[in-house]
Amino acid sequence: MTRLPRRSFARPATEVAPELLGHVLARRLPDGAVLRARIVETEAYEQDDPASHAYRGRTPRVRVMFGPPGHLYVYFTYGMHHCMNVVTGPNGTGSAVLLRAAEPLEGMDRMSIRRSTGRVRDLCRGPARLAQALDVDRSLDGADLVRGSEIWIERGAGATAVNIRRGPRVGIRVGTDLLWRFWIDGPWSSVSRRAAVPSPR
Repeated sequence: MTRLPRRSFARPATEVAPELLGHVLARRLPDGAVLRARIVETEAYEQDDPASHAYRGRTPRVRVMFGPPGHLYVYFTYGMHHCMNVVTGPNGTGSAVLLRAAEPLEGMDRMSIRRSTGRVRDLCRGPARLAQALDVDRSLDGADLVRGSEIWIERGAGATAVNIRRGPRVGIRVGTDLLWRFWIDGPWSSVSRRAAVPSPR
């Protein structure tokens, strides 16, 4: 197992987002069990992006987004869901990559209990489902993905430009013209393939 190094995250979110596809998100539970899922869908958010939580500057809620890179930014939305992001860019810049969906690889029995479903396709398909399946909440906000012991990203097979698609982000009202959502075609992606174009790599 080789973790992605800090330098992998110390770049613009628009570069990191497609390159995270194919790598493996790992989560160690308090009892020592490890859950793993292959990242198949991401969205990039930059500081000058009106859809980004960092758009209005540094606040206590989004301070983790401003670095250092390679940490986890977790937020609570709609009063019921957690979503997780990988902090990117140089220290002091508010950018991050939302982890939207993943293919379950290890610990699916634990994921099924947390998600209250035996339907494997739905365990990690969507950002809130992914966070719930991997037992991620605000207690992991700021967790170090490079040196921490609770959650990290392992080097996987990666993806190629041939099977990566991109299109507009979803669930936002501004910045909808930006093609900053990236995914690998297949049953594990969370949303429709609308406006998909090949992703330049």
